[in-house]
Amino acid sequence: MFKKTLISLILAAGLAFGASASAETKVGFVYVGPIGDHGWSYQHDQGRLAVEKELGVKTSYVENVPEGADAERVIRQLASSGHNLIFTTSFGFMNPTVKVAKQFPNVKFEHATGYKRADNVATYAARFYEGRAIIGTIAGKMTKTNVVGYIASFPIPEVIRGINSFTLAMKKVNPEAKIKVVWVNTWFDPGKESDAAKALIDQGCDILTQHTDSPAPLQVAESRGVYAFGQASDMKAFAPNAQLTSIVDNWNDYYVAQTKAVMDGTWKSMDTWGGLKDKMVEMAPYGDAVPADVRAMADAVKNGILDGSFHPFQGPIKNQQGELVVKEGEVLSDKELVGMNWYVEGVEGSIPK
Repeated sequence: MFKKTLISLILAAGLAFGASASAETKVGFVYVGPIGDHGWSYQHDQGRLAVEKELGVKTSYVENVPEGADAERVIRQLASSGHNLIFTTSFGFMNPTVKVAKQFPNVKFEHATGYKRADNVATYAARFYEGRAIIGTIAGKMTKTNVVGYIASFPIPEVIRGINSFTLAMKKVNPEAKIKVVWVNTWFDPGKESDAAKALIDQGCDILTQHTDSPAPLQVAESRGVYAFGQASDMKAFAPNAQLTSIVDNWNDYYVAQTKAVMDGTWKSMDTWGGLKDKMVEMAPYGDAVPADVRAMADAVKNGILDGSFHPFQGPIKNQQGELVVKEGEVLSDKELVGMNWYVEGVEGSIPK
């Protein structure tokens, strides 16, 4: 009888502690775009909702936050209003996050895609370049004009790395294919993204991919009868015929785990860079237009990444000038990938300064 009573007391205490921790934990999210972008910010917000659902924690978010002074103001407001953990989800939020973190040492901060850390600042990102190798393979096999378009946001290493991974995979299966890049200097602007898509199609591109956040390029592809890849989430609903697949960002498990770490006192500053193996990067189902043999080739790339037998940046790799920069049998290190500021052979144009 005593033993049963003791167990009941322990269970009750544990439940009470869990309820108390949930009530005391408040998590904030800062988004560069609207949660209705159906891309980057939308997927981060799905992670926020997962935190609420699985942990019963109160969360809040601020959307459409410009990178710069406005970001600093928003982050400081969240830190000063009782938030224990704050996720800032765009590269341009890096310096404002670090600055505010110094002023609030008891608040935990997590910055997506950056590289600056502190005792109370962690960083995290996903290896999107792994997905780019998969869709580059598909593009190389399916293009008929041998001209593929790429709508890019800002010339930061993450975006350049994706262009290079895509190009290497594409040219591996189709050496004649070439890629045209249009820089729109925005993460989310449906009008600019649409204009870029139209310009690329007018230049002969019959497949489009993007590192921007709206489904606008896919919608243009659908209306113009060409193919395209979705970005950050499964965008098939916007282009049921045009979408060949999409790279899907999955932040749910990470956000739940990091929030739980704050709740139980085990959180620590670290860098996380997960990919297909960690399920931080996933692929949407193939569109009906993708032939069986192309699916098999794409699956082989994916499975090679998963089992470690293939790396998107394994040599030989030449730069845009035709110089060998990665020897056969070698692989670029994470440090080299994080700082990537050069194009591989086959990318047209130059990187904006």
